[in-house]
Order: sequence, then structure tokens, then C-alpha cells
Amino acid sequence: MTDKTDLPAIPDHLSINLRSKFYNEEILQHDIGVRFKGKERNDVEEYCISEGWIKTAAPKALDRFGQPMLIKSKGEVEVFFR
Repeated sequence: MTDKTDLPAIPDHLSINLRSKFYNEEILQHDIGVRFKGKERNDVEEYCISEGWIKTAAPKALDRFGQPMLIKSKGEVEVFFR
């Protein structure tokens, strides 16, 4: 089990998409949890704590590059290491 002292700081904005400028492989190697409006979410593609939003993939819709369309939801965002 990893010690809490050797964990990196949680960024304000993070994405799991490789093409995003907010992608950070070092942070994503750790198990990150996102709590949105008090409920833990496992389907978050991108988040921003300071602006209070998350993006999740739409069930069937794809953009012109074949990537899932993202739905932006606003509310209280809390990010933590599991």
C-alpha cells in the first residue's frame, strides 16, 4: 500500500484523454476517485475542481473523429486518492 506522503498533489484540472493538454500520466498511475454532488462517480473523463464541472461520455453519440461525445455537468467536485 502506498504511503500518503509520497503521493503527488491533485491537479485542479485533469483528463484521461491522451490528446488533451490536461492529461497527466504520472497522476493517472495512482487510483483517483471523483465525488460529484456527494456521490462517487467512476465514469468521469475530465474534471475541473475550481470551475465545478465534470465531463462524462455520452452512451452512444460519437464525434466526427470517432471519440465519444462528452456531457458537461456542473456541481460540487471533490477529488481524492483511494
